[in-house]
Amino acid sequence: MRTIIAATGSYVPPIRVPNSDFLNHDFRDAKGEKLSKTNEEIVAQFETITGIKERRYAPKDLLASDIAYEAAADALSSSGIDKESLDGIIVAHNFGDVRGDSRHSDLVPALAARVKARLKIETPRTVAYDLVFGCPGWLQGVIAADAQIRLGEAKRVMIIGAETLSRVSDPHDRDSMIYADGAGATIFEGRDVDDSGILTSVARSDTLDHSAMLTMGSSYNDEVFIEALFLKMEGRKLYKYALQNVAASMKQCLDKANIPIERVNKILLHQANGKMDEAILEELYALYGTEPPEGVMPMTISFLGNSSVATLPTMLDLILKQKLGDHTIQRGDIVLFASVGAGMHINAFVYRVP
Repeated sequence: MRTIIAATGSYVPPIRVPNSDFLNHDFRDAKGEKLSKTNEEIVAQFETITGIKERRYAPKDLLASDIAYEAAADALSSSGIDKESLDGIIVAHNFGDVRGDSRHSDLVPALAARVKARLKIETPRTVAYDLVFGCPGWLQGVIAADAQIRLGEAKRVMIIGAETLSRVSDPHDRDSMIYADGAGATIFEGRDVDDSGILTSVARSDTLDHSAMLTMGSSYNDEVFIEALFLKMEGRKLYKYALQNVAASMKQCLDKANIPIERVNKILLHQANGKMDEAILEELYALYGTEPPEGVMPMTISFLGNSSVATLPTMLDLILKQKLGDHTIQRGDIVLFASVGAGMHINAFVYRVP
């Protein structure tokens, strides 16, 4: 029994936020002091480093569970799969439902339970639970579902990645320009095929020395936000960690599946930072003594930003529905998925399209 992708769906928020919207922001450093560079210089440097030109924000009246539902409904409607046939719903997120006016996280009941209720699924057999694993959460949900399916404990599982990072980003921190909102859903199911589906996966958690690279902290302007906590990132350390470890984990996954790098058709890498992703790709191919072919790694970060757990399932949905330029995934293709994020966590899986 192998785990295959049966359906995909996504919710791309309608609100476009170009970099020019940050030209009037009051950016400060960790000490609360205003940055010496002009906002024009800050924004230009940011775009050069990250490749982000705009990002998407969810409307104020929609929460993470709402957009998770929209992505789930899209996956079901576009595939015709019976919602009552789902054995599980896993929602990967990190902050729960965050209202724009309060910035408080609402985690009870689980977002997965809310999505199941919104879908009006009647059977109690559909087990709904949440997974918090940083940006690699959706991929870790895939690994969990694959284990259930291989054991025969489940036949069909939906994994959703949904986040509203715009509501936990400090407007006085220039890193806030990285974060975006979005949701993606994927339905995986077990099929009796020998050489297709998920071939293998790997995961690691480097918590001892690296768990503080992404944390929650006070605003850089505590005169405005007295008690609120925002997502804080040690960007340079994270960049260095990713370059040192992500490519090696991707190679480990390919080697475990006995797949040569030349056989890989697409690499879907978490969209965290354009330059960082390109450097990881170069490092991966360097480990094999070669260079990456053109078009092997699709990118969405320039126009969708970093939507955390939503980036991979959203990108997959856009490709499969021919909405991401010339990128396609064909029968027999080998696709390598990989992600890195808060924890620090890294994970990957190799997939052969049936």
